Amino acid sequence: MSAKSEDMNGHSSSEIVASDRESTPASTSHEADPIADPGLHHPPPRLTDVDPKAERRAERQVAGMFSLASILLVLSIVAYIVFEIAPDDPDDGVSVGDVQISNFTLGITLGLATLLIGLGAVQWARALMKSPELVHERHELRSDDNIREAALADFETGTEETGFGRRKMIRNSLLGSLALLPLPAVVLLRDLGPANGPSPVDAKETTIWSEGVRVVTDVTFQPIRAADLELGQLVNAMPETFEDLPDHGPERINARAKVPVMVIRMAPEELHVAEGRENWHVDGIVAYSKICTHVGCPISLYERTTHHMLCPCHQSTFDLADAGKVIFGPATRSLPQLPLAVDGEGYLIAQSDFHEPVGPTYWER
Repeated sequence: MSAKSEDMNGHSSSEIVASDRESTPASTSHEADPIADPGLHHPPPRLTDVDPKAERRAERQVAGMFSLASILLVLSIVAYIVFEIAPDDPDDGVSVGDVQISNFTLGITLGLATLLIGLGAVQWARALMKSPELVHERHELRSDDNIREAALADFETGTEETGFGRRKMIRNSLLGSLALLPLPAVVLLRDLGPANGPSPVDAKETTIWSEGVRVVTDVTFQPIRAADLELGQLVNAMPETFEDLPDHGPERINARAKVPVMVIRMAPEELHVAEGRENWHVDGIVAYSKICTHVGCPISLYERTTHHMLCPCHQSTFDLADAGKVIFGPATRSLPQLPLAVDGEGYLIAQSDFHEPVGPTYWER
C-alpha cells in the first residue's frame, strides 16, 4: 500500500493540505483604522439669514401668533361667563345643550390659544434662531469657576442667537400671551364653590343639621320617637330638612354626602361620656356620622355586644360607646357625634350641627 492516500480526483492528501495553507489569508498584524472624523455639518443659510424682508416677515408671523393667542385667552374667559352652566330654575336640572355650548367654546378658544403659542415658538426656532453645531470634549463631572464662566458665556450666546433681547416685538407678544395663559384657570376656580352662598370652607365644614331639626329614618323619612327605639337597635337616619332640598342639583348631592347618621340605643351605664358631651345623648341614644374619617366610606357594620363600628373599606374600627374613638385601622380621627335632644312630642331632634367637619381628614386639619 502506498504511503500517500489519494482522493477521488487523484489528488494526494499532502497536496490538499498544501493548497489549504495557500488559500488561508495571513492574520493581520493590526486592527482596522477607526472611522474618520466626519467633521461639523454646517447647513446652508436660511432665507431669513440673508433676506432682511424675510426675517421681518417671520418675526411678524411669530408675534401675530402670540398676539392672537392672547386674544383667544381673553375670549375664553368671556365665553366662560356668557355661556354659564346654570339652570334658570333651581328645581330644573342642568341643560345638556348649555354644557355642550360651554365645552365647545372653551375648547375652541383655549385649544387654539395653546396651539398658537406652540406654533409661534416652533416658527421662531425654525426661522429666526441660530442653531450652529458644536463639539464639546467630555470632561469630569465637577463644577469649577471656569465651568461657571463658560455656562454664563453660553447663556449669553444663547440669548444673542435667539434674539430674545433685541426682538422686542416677539418678546413682548410672548410675555403677554404667557401672562394671560393662567387667567382662564383662575376664572375656572370659581367652580370649586357656589357663586352665591357659603364659602367653600363653610360648605365643607358645615351641614344642613341645625337646632331643632328632627331626626328621620333614611329613605322613608319617618320621624324617630325616642321611646320606640329598643336597646341595641341601630337606625340609619337623615335630617328632616333634607326633603326640602331640590330634587336635582349639586346642593342635594353635597348634602347627601355629609348628613347621614347612625342612631344607636345603648344602656346609659355603657356610655363613656366625653367631657362637654354630658347632654348629647337621650337616655343612652347617641348619633354619629356614617362617613368614615379615613377616606369617606359609608359605614354601618355594627357589633352590638362591643358597640364597635367597622368600616368595610379599610377596616377602621370606632367605639361608639366611647365618643366614637378609633380603636383600629388607618383612620386617625373619631367619628363626629351629633348632639341629640327630644321635642315636645317625644321625637329625636338635633341640638345643633356637628361640632367638627364631617368626612375624611383633609390637609387643613
